[in-house]
Amino acid sequence: MTERTDPTASTDPTAPTGAMDPSGATDPTVEPGHAAEARIIADRRLVVAAALLRDGHLLAARRSAPPELAGRWELPGGKVEPGEAPEDALVRELREELGVDAEPVARIPGEWPLKAPYVLWVWTVRLPDGSAEPKPLQDHDELRWLTPEEIWDVDWLDQDVPAVREVVARLG
Repeated sequence: MTERTDPTASTDPTAPTGAMDPSGATDPTVEPGHAAEARIIADRRLVVAAALLRDGHLLAARRSAPPELAGRWELPGGKVEPGEAPEDALVRELREELGVDAEPVARIPGEWPLKAPYVLWVWTVRLPDGSAEPKPLQDHDELRWLTPEEIWDVDWLDQDVPAVREVVARLG
């Protein structure tokens, strides 16, 4: 008997790969095994962000672009590309924006609306031993490691505030 963990998987080798959308059609841009996530976000675009934690500090990134966001702070991350798993997008975005290889640890429960059709999902993330120090490479001009007492000393983007509140609540 073949064990099947993905309900959209098929034992038929000629069946199309990919995930089913809510209508039951197969979407070849979604990696097999990520069908449930594809159904959850089918009607909106997913943005992922990192609650990058080190020694009780949270990393905040100050935007340098676009002009309407410049000077405000956010949790680093970015948009999930079609067919990309959210965790893979997070790793890619942190490599592009900060020059680090990061490891997603756990998703913070909840999602936060951004400008339609986008929603924000946040993960706690760690840097493996020996990882490079984060640097503001793309879309940011400054990074700060904030202690719990300093979290609200920066001007967070309005849409990040609820997610940051949830992260802080989980830091205890």
